[in-house]
Formats: sequence, structure tokens, C-alpha cells
Amino acid sequence: MALATRTDRRPSMTRTLWDSSVGKKTIMAVSGLIMLGYLAVHMLGNLKIFFGSGEFNHYAHWLRTLGEPFLHYEWALWIIRVVLVAAVVLHAVSAYQLSRRDLRARPTAYVHKKARSSYATRTMRYGGVILALFIVWHILDLTTGTVHTGGFQSGHPYQNVLDTFSTWYGNVIYIVAVLALGLHVQHGFWSAAQTLGVGSATRDRVLKTLANLLAVVLTAGFVSVPVAVMTGLVS
Repeated sequence: MALATRTDRRPSMTRTLWDSSVGKKTIMAVSGLIMLGYLAVHMLGNLKIFFGSGEFNHYAHWLRTLGEPFLHYEWALWIIRVVLVAAVVLHAVSAYQLSRRDLRARPTAYVHKKARSSYATRTMRYGGVILALFIVWHILDLTTGTVHTGGFQSGHPYQNVLDTFSTWYGNVIYIVAVLALGLHVQHGFWSAAQTLGVGSATRDRVLKTLANLLAVVLTAGFVSVPVAVMTGLVS
């Protein structure tokens, strides 16, 4: 009679991290901070539109030649895109799975429905959906030109931006998404700090102030572009 061999293995550290609620929150925090860093740089790049078409188009060209001659044309840009896509997917999947766990933990609704959390906290889920839909639209509009109005011109981002914000729906979609982004950043930054162990009783006020400041700066920076086009400041 042959002896039975034990084939079950202990799950890997990566699997254990992913399966735990703490691990998912950590992944959400890290991926959120990666996206926040990108948003800050992206906002600064967008503000170059106030310096004219030459400056803005040159910046867009520089992004595609970043890292040359060590990297080929657009390689650095594609590396950034891949990292961002990975961060977005990990962030969204972690958020969804944590939300499902929370619902399973309390299958019956609370008797008292009085909201005690902030408006930003209560709208994180819906804000995330809005931002996900916006990202798809934004790529199809200004990256691939699939849904772009006015005739998409490859290599002429300044004119493409003017075309987008010359339509009422382009402005509405963009501004609504940016407002959702501001609320998301306001709560998400503070939440990430708590998850990563940065927060404390003495630092909470500073972190909340910084979260509010980041939300206001990013919202104002991004919204300033469509407003400038609508008012004729940028034309």
C-alpha cells in the first residue's frame, strides 16, 4: 500500500496579502498614492496651455521623447501608462472586494440610517464609478480621438483641447469628473495615510488639512483649463 503524499502547500506571501482585508487596503493606499502623484504632474502639464500652443504642443512632444536615446520613442510614456493601468485596476478591484466583504459582514441594513461620515466618504463608491467612466471617455477623446469632436489632429494637442472644451457636453463631463476627483482625493489621501500607519492623534489635523488642500488645488488646476477655454482666455 503506497503512502499518501501531502500535496497541499501554504499560500504565498503575495496571495496571503491579497486575500486579507489589511492587504487590500494597503494595495488601495499605495495604488492611490501612485495615481495622486500622476495627477499632480498631469495637472502641472495641463497648465502649460496658458503659455500658448507652442509651449503646450512642445510639452506633449517631450513626453513622447522622454528617456531618448536610451529609450525609444514613446517607450517611457507607455511605461507610465502600464503602471497607471495596473494601479487603477488594483485600486478598483480592491475597493470592490472590500465593499463586498463589508456588505457580507452586515447583510441587514442598519436600523438608524443617520449619516455620520463626511459627504466625500459616502460618495467614494459613486465617485470611483464616475472617474472610471471618465478615464475611458478621456482616452477616447484626447488620446485616440475616437469620440473627439471637430476633427482630431494627431500631434496638435492644443487644438484638440480647444475642440473638446468648445462643446457644452465636453465641459460638463470634464468638470463633473474633476469635482468627483476632488472629493475622492479629499477622503482617499487621509484614508491612505491611516492605512499606511502615518496618521496619529497628533497628526490627524495636519493630514486632513493637507487632504483638503490637495483636493482644492487639483480641482482648481484641472477646472481652470475648460473655464479658460469657455471664457476665451485660452483660444
